[in-house]
Amino acid sequence: MSGKKKFKIMDHELVPKHEVVKPEEAVRILKELGVRPENLPWIRASDPVVKEIGAKPGDIIRIERRSPTTGKIIVYRFVVAG
Repeated sequence: MSGKKKFKIMDHELVPKHEVVKPEEAVRILKELGVRPENLPWIRASDPVVKEIGAKPGDIIRIERRSPTTGKIIVYRFVVAG
């Protein structure tokens, strides 16, 4: 057994909080924004953060970023294959 500790991308201070949106919440968000899932900016399923949080193609991800002007900004991404 190796004594190496596996690095978690989400633990890095420069990586914003990512989470998979529950299906019922995704419906509400899409309706609120007036868009279909594929109209959101895309993120590939092969992205290291997407893999770490267990998102699959078709999922919507919420990303919370810190902003010096607004404090916090929330953006959404649609997970696509690749």
